[in-house]
Amino acid sequence: MSTQQFSELDFFKKRLSQTEQLLAIKQQQIDSLLEITRAVNNNMPITALARIYENIIRAQLGVKQVALFIRESDDNWICINAGELPLQITNYDVAKKFTPFNFITPVAALQDETLEGFEYIIPVLQKKEPVGFGLIGAFTNEGRDTKEEKLKFIQTITNVIVVANENKKLVKTQIDQLVMQKELKLAADMQNMLVPHKLPNDEHIEASAFYKPHKNIGGDYYDYVQVSEEEIAFCISDISGKGIPAAILMANFQANMRILLTRKYDLRQFTDVLNSKVGEITKGEKFITMFIATYNTRTRKLTYVNAGHNPSILYSNGNIELLENGCTILGMFDNLPIINSGEVTLKPGDMIINYTDGLSEAMNNDGTLFEVEGLVAFTHKHHSLALTDFNTKLIDHVIAFKQDTDFDDDITLLTLRFK
Repeated sequence: MSTQQFSELDFFKKRLSQTEQLLAIKQQQIDSLLEITRAVNNNMPITALARIYENIIRAQLGVKQVALFIRESDDNWICINAGELPLQITNYDVAKKFTPFNFITPVAALQDETLEGFEYIIPVLQKKEPVGFGLIGAFTNEGRDTKEEKLKFIQTITNVIVVANENKKLVKTQIDQLVMQKELKLAADMQNMLVPHKLPNDEHIEASAFYKPHKNIGGDYYDYVQVSEEEIAFCISDISGKGIPAAILMANFQANMRILLTRKYDLRQFTDVLNSKVGEITKGEKFITMFIATYNTRTRKLTYVNAGHNPSILYSNGNIELLENGCTILGMFDNLPIINSGEVTLKPGDMIINYTDGLSEAMNNDGTLFEVEGLVAFTHKHHSLALTDFNTKLIDHVIAFKQDTDFDDDITLLTLRFK
């Protein structure tokens, strides 16, 4: 074999060796990607993914310094492989310093001595927004791969890990929303069960109600209870707050109220004990306004306490009386300083309109409130309607009054006519 043939053979052997080395490198990179993909599919935490990421970059590429940052919120970035990294790196102001970069960028472009030992910033974008950054040191293992190829590989695995984390957060958010929706529906169903759906229309009383929470779960509540053969009780209340806490408080409030109604307290004693129960439940963090009344069908006496609630309207043969006697709201004080009660004798045809401030504080485009005066005027004009029609027409009237503004509170209405 000639010298030239030996030279050509050596050349091809060398090229073959180089190709085999490159193939081995590529296979190693593919294996690394498969390892990361399996870890992602197994739902490993981001900290575990970061360890795999760091090990691959250090072992395969000989990079001594690695930092991986992910976005927790718009201005909150965390380093998830803090490990032995100095605090000036793990606490680096990523939001300010890195987010302008959309491409692999040399660290030297920042001219920041804090990043000494690092050479490249590798951004990860999702919908054109930065969601992660890899911070990579120098390559000490040259191998057969070019620096550009190594950076492309690092960019690939950085993207896989950061985007997997973003997707996991998205899935968690969606799951949390589904769980919250189910909890809200459960709470709304519970609230719906608490208010009475069948109200009387008999020889003594005609009653009708309208209840619409501002959102799925509101803080308004009304009730009607047959205390004895001759006595009924009714109430309307507004619980501070919304959502699930309000629903839970409402359930507790109803249970305590109904138990206390069976104990034959007069309304002042009843209100005092109920205030203590509300304080025990809420620890002074929630408050309840309430109007409660009892009515004896034989004596026609109505006794009431208004605990900081909107005054119920008594319509009697063209006259209006606002039922305001009572005390301050429930839950504010351990002991109510003063509790007054009111008493009226009702005549056939008398009406009582109970409502919450979602109705009286309805506002139109000019900022004018509907107020009690609006309710009084409406009652004078439409008092002869059947109560279901009265309620429906009143709600339509308030909607028309509001023009194109939205309701921003719960609306509850309980009307009664005494025969």
